[in-house]
Amino acid sequence: MKFTEEHEWLRVEEGNVVVVGITEHAAEQLGDVVFVELPDVGSTIAKDDEIVVIESVKAASDILAPIDGTIVEVNSPLVDEPGKVNDDPEGESWFFKVEVEDLSVLDDYMDEAAYKKFIS
Repeated sequence: MKFTEEHEWLRVEEGNVVVVGITEHAAEQLGDVVFVELPDVGSTIAKDDEIVVIESVKAASDILAPIDGTIVEVNSPLVDEPGKVNDDPEGESWFFKVEVEDLSVLDDYMDEAAYKKFIS
C-alpha cells in the first residue's frame, strides 16, 4: 500500500487498477461518519479533483483524487451505511477503484513506514 499526506491509501489490484480509501488515522480524526458521496463509475478524474464527499459528526470534508484515471468501481454500500468507514477504513471500506495508465505515479507516495512516521 501507498499513503498520501492527505491520509488516503492506495493499493494496486490486478492490472492497472488502484483501490483508494482513507487511513485509519483519518477515520479516527473524522469521528463517526454519517454521509458518503461517491463518484460515478466511468467518470474520468484528475489528480486533486474533489472526488468523494464525506461527512462526520465533527466535520465535512472532500477527498481529493490522488491520481489521474477512470473510475471503474465504487463501494456503493457505503452510501447506505457510511458508518462502515469507521469499522474497517483500510480494508472493506474503500471508496473507489480507478484504472490508471501508469502505475509509476504511485512512486510519489509514502510506504507504510514513512506514513507512520508522518502521522507520529
